[in-house]
Amino acid sequence: MAKLKRILAGALSLCMVGTVLTSCGSKDDSSSGSGSTNNSGTSNNGGNGGNGGDRVNTAQLHGAESSQESKDTIRIYCWNTEFKNRFDDFYSKYTKFNKEMGTYTPVNDKGEKLPDRQEIVTLNGKKVEWIQNTNEGNVYQTKLDDALKDQKDSDNKVDLFLIEADYALKYINGDVAISVQDLGITEDEMSEMYQYTKDVATDSNTGELKGLTWQAAPGAFIYNREYAKQVLGTDDPAEVQEYVKDWATFKETAAKMKEAGIFMVSGYDDAYRTFSANAAAPWVTDKKVTIDPQIADWVKMTKEYTDEGYNNKTSLWDDAWKNGMKVDGKVFGYFLSTWGIPFTLAPNTGDEGTGKWAACEGPQAYFWGGTWICAAIDTDNLEEVTDIMRVMTCNKDCLKDITTVEQDYTNNKAGIKELIDGGYNSEVLGGQDHLSLLSAQAEKIDLSKNLSPYDQGCNEKFQGAMKAYFDGTSTYEEAIEAFKNDLTALYADLDVSGVK
Repeated sequence: MAKLKRILAGALSLCMVGTVLTSCGSKDDSSSGSGSTNNSGTSNNGGNGGNGGDRVNTAQLHGAESSQESKDTIRIYCWNTEFKNRFDDFYSKYTKFNKEMGTYTPVNDKGEKLPDRQEIVTLNGKKVEWIQNTNEGNVYQTKLDDALKDQKDSDNKVDLFLIEADYALKYINGDVAISVQDLGITEDEMSEMYQYTKDVATDSNTGELKGLTWQAAPGAFIYNREYAKQVLGTDDPAEVQEYVKDWATFKETAAKMKEAGIFMVSGYDDAYRTFSANAAAPWVTDKKVTIDPQIADWVKMTKEYTDEGYNNKTSLWDDAWKNGMKVDGKVFGYFLSTWGIPFTLAPNTGDEGTGKWAACEGPQAYFWGGTWICAAIDTDNLEEVTDIMRVMTCNKDCLKDITTVEQDYTNNKAGIKELIDGGYNSEVLGGQDHLSLLSAQAEKIDLSKNLSPYDQGCNEKFQGAMKAYFDGTSTYEEAIEAFKNDLTALYADLDVSGVK
C-alpha cells in the first residue's frame, strides 16, 4: 500500500468504490458519456484529460502486491459467452502472442467436438480465467462491484471487465478503468470507430476514454418476407420501408396486418429501444428520476397496440416471443439490433426461416446494446490486456473476419465499407446487403445526452411495471407506483418523487 500512496500523492485518489462506483468528486453521476471536446473521445487538454501536467498515468496505479497466481492468470469478468467466443475464435489469428497460446477443442454434453471451435486456455504462458455472472437483475454489476472495490487491497486482481451502455457511466466515471491512452492505443488506431461507441466509454468528468468495443449496434426493423408479400404486395426493403417509415404509417400497416391475422410486433417490449434510444434526457439527473417524453410515447403506443390486438402480448425473450420468429409465427416484424440477427433471429427462425426475413430502417434510427471492454486499474497483466483490447477493437482484419463469419456488425467503418464493396450479404436475410442499411443507421446514433449509470435498472423495472397496465390488471397510476417502489428497492439513493 505504501507504493500506491506514493504514486497517488498529490494526484488521483484510487476510489475503488462500492455499490455505485461513482467517481471521486464526481460532478454529476448522470452526466453525458460524451464528455469529449473533439472526435477522439478525450479532452483537448493535450489528449490527457483531467489535471493537465499533474495527471497520473492510470496504468501505473498499483495497490497491494499481486500473488504469483494472480500474475499468472488473466481474469476477465463477463455476463455471457459472447465476447469469450469472439476471443476464442478470432483473437488467436491476430495477436502477437499467437505462438504462445494453449488451446483445446470443446465438446458438447455427448462428448462430440464442437465444429470450428478452440478455446483459449492460456495466453503468453498465463491461464485465461472467465468469471461469468448473469446480467439480469444487476447480478453481474454486484459481483463486479465487489471485485473492483477490493482491487487495490487484493493480491488476486481483475484484469479485464465488460460493460454495457445501460450502465457504462457507473464504471467509466469511476476510477476503476485504465484510460485507453495509458494503454498506448493511439487515436490513429481508433480513427475508424463510430463516435457514439467512444462517447459511451468517455469519462464525463475528465474526458478520458476508458473502454473500447469491437461492435456497433445500430438497429433495424426485421420483417417476415412472406407476410410482407401477402399484405403489402412486396418484400423489397425499400418498398416495405414506405409502410413503416414513421409511427403513424406504422400503425396503419399494423391495422392491415391485423386484418390478415398477423401481429405487427410480438409483444410489449418490441419497440421499447426505438423510443428509449431517442430520449432527449437521461433517466436520472442529479439523483432525480424522470420519464422522458419518448418513453411516455412508448407507453401510449404499446397500450394502444395491446388493446387493438396489434401485438401478441408477449414479453421479451419468452417462448411465445421467440416463436413469433418462426416462418409461420404470425408476427410481421421485430426491432432488432445488429447482434439480434445472428444471436436471436437465426436460431429461433431455424433452417425453415433462413432467407425469409429482410431488414429496413423502420420509423426511426436507434441502437440497442453492445459490449465494451475495460482494463481494470491495478491489473497485473497489462501487456496481455492491452493486446487483447487492441486486437479485438482496432485490428480491421480481425473485425472484418468477425463480421464475415458471425454477421456481427463491427466497429470499424473502413472494414465495413470494404465488406460492402466486396458484395457482402446475409443468408438469414435472403442475400440482402444489410450492412449498407446498418452503416447509415450507425451514423445517426447520438448518445451524448441521454445516458445515466442507472439505465439498466430503470429500463428493466419500468418495462416490468408497465406490463400490468398493458394487460389491464392495473391502472397506469398503479403501474407507476410499482415502478417507483421497485426502483427504490434497487437504488435507494434515487429521488422518484417526480415520477408520474
